[in-house]
Amino acid sequence: MSTEQPADRPEPPLPASDAAYWEAAAERFDDEPDHGLCDPAVRAAWAARLRSWLPSGPARILDLGCGTGSLALLAAEQGHRVTGIDRSPAMIARARAKLAGREDGLLVGDAAEPPVGERPFDAVLVRHLLWALPDPAAALRRWAGLLVPGGRLVLVEGRWGEAEPIGIPAGELTRLVAPLACRTYLERLSRDAALWGKEVTDERYALVAEIRQGGDPAPAG
Repeated sequence: MSTEQPADRPEPPLPASDAAYWEAAAERFDDEPDHGLCDPAVRAAWAARLRSWLPSGPARILDLGCGTGSLALLAAEQGHRVTGIDRSPAMIARARAKLAGREDGLLVGDAAEPPVGERPFDAVLVRHLLWALPDPAAALRRWAGLLVPGGRLVLVEGRWGEAEPIGIPAGELTRLVAPLACRTYLERLSRDAALWGKEVTDERYALVAEIRQGGDPAPAG
């Protein structure tokens, strides 16, 4: 689920740990162009990016913090089997209506500890969530352990606001992912207004990481 703020609204960080906040937010969540993907140009821009980030051919995708399921729906339309997790029952209810049975499962749960057992996935997709977790490094290790050998973490993150910026810079996330990955690819997204339905000036990016076998960190030294 996204927790970004417009740069011209100097509000305190959103209460990412407050489940009641996200329950209330669900009703209007899709009003943001990059949430609801109602604009055909915005939808096409995200569909193209997902095509380049996710594995080719039918794959098992775990969408964490899936919100109302807009990205999950795009992935399903591209032939993938998608499991979505969100802590908000209201978000999941809207995602179920949106996907209408196209998903492989939509579950209420904690994205840091997805309730999927040890099922292996080909890719874990996370947008605007990791920065808000209390222990991002631990979450990344858990997610990497859910991937098949050579599976991908697809992390769409950023840093928003000026007076009190929130988020996670690309350099910091790259550092956290490095011990788990055999290769990474960083794509800057701020300059592509089509993704956001408007011009943006803050830091937005995607980090795609191919994970080492078993998700084990690289040996020290």
